[in-house]
Amino acid sequence: MATAAAGDSAVASYPAKRRNPLKGLAIFLGCLLLIEILYFVAIYSDNSFISKWRTIYIETAMDTLSHKWLATAIIPPDIIEDVMDQRRQAIEQQIGMSSSWNKEDEEQDAATVEEETGPDEMEADVEVPPQVDPEEVAEENFYTLFYEIDKPSLEAYLSEHPEALQNGWDNLYINEAGLDDSGTSIQTIHGEQVLAIDAKNQVLLVRVSGSGYLGVLAIAKDPSRLSLYPSSQLGVTGEYSGTIAENHNGIIGIAASGFIDPNGNGNGGTLAGYALCDGTAYGSAHMGWGYKRLELHEDDLFYIKDASDAVSEDATDAVEFQPALIIDGNIVVDSNCGWTALQPRTCIGQSDKYEILMLVIEGRMPLRSTGTHVIECAEILKRHGCMQAMNLDGGTSAMMWFDGEYITKCSNQSLPYGRPLPTAFVYKRAE
Repeated sequence: MATAAAGDSAVASYPAKRRNPLKGLAIFLGCLLLIEILYFVAIYSDNSFISKWRTIYIETAMDTLSHKWLATAIIPPDIIEDVMDQRRQAIEQQIGMSSSWNKEDEEQDAATVEEETGPDEMEADVEVPPQVDPEEVAEENFYTLFYEIDKPSLEAYLSEHPEALQNGWDNLYINEAGLDDSGTSIQTIHGEQVLAIDAKNQVLLVRVSGSGYLGVLAIAKDPSRLSLYPSSQLGVTGEYSGTIAENHNGIIGIAASGFIDPNGNGNGGTLAGYALCDGTAYGSAHMGWGYKRLELHEDDLFYIKDASDAVSEDATDAVEFQPALIIDGNIVVDSNCGWTALQPRTCIGQSDKYEILMLVIEGRMPLRSTGTHVIECAEILKRHGCMQAMNLDGGTSAMMWFDGEYITKCSNQSLPYGRPLPTAFVYKRAE
């Protein structure tokens, strides 16, 4: 009798699953279509968010010397032209703008006060102060000069670092501004971190930061100690901002004039346009259409005017660049007028207390600071009471040197000192 073995049962076989040769192609074409849709949305959409960042991208690329291809390679020329036309309109809007410091209003106010009180009454208000402790006077004078400092935070810092006061309030010196330092625990009344205080030289350094950017603002209290100085070999080669500062007894140095830079290989020795350095003129013509000139006059005040205008007779120093940021206390750049490129920045200004404001923003370092636009720079300076301000040579020239070291990073990591410059603004040490 035959019996069926369990192992004899046949194993069912299934036909191999056939691949659809068109599926991969369909996925590829689908991805390609999606990319095309995203491209057309990014390039042609009128959505305000997309339009804003498209403009920023184009301006940022077109403002560089060697990376314009980032825009021209993928964006139609007419779109680029529309964006750059906004820039031209913004430049045109600044033509004719100039500084006055509202002196006529100030003189009228002073005359009104004298008329109302009379000279005798004004003198009668003066009282001889009672005898006080010199140390208390020095402390009071310090906080009057450095009114931006948050007093409780400085007191807390000094309780932990009493050695900073060993030479008195007049010589208080704190410096944690180096690239390897993390800054102090001291704050300003604006919430900024204090990096350095040099009472003798009347200098305060603060950290400025925001969305995607990092920088340093130097507040120098005595405008009479600021001058524009040239490279000692101007016409042959430029010098680093720190070198120019050291050559002129400076404690702070930043970039000023632009320079002729063929194919990005210039050495900073050929000045672009005109400069007046401590009374000596260099160059013979303004840089071009729409450029502005920042002049420092004998009254130690900044005045901004068109670069095509005659140099004022009482000007001691002058530099040409664009755009003007603030004129007579009014910000003269905005995001609707072609100034949105994110770049490393150098700016200089003067406050309503006549302090010199020197601002450097690092850039082109995505993990540290991508840079910012000039509108943000104007807002930072305005926060500190700025009355006049102008954008200067930025990019790889955007560096700040303080008391023997560079305290900002260059956008090109292979250039730790930035680029050689034709001129630099130098704030000199106290004598």
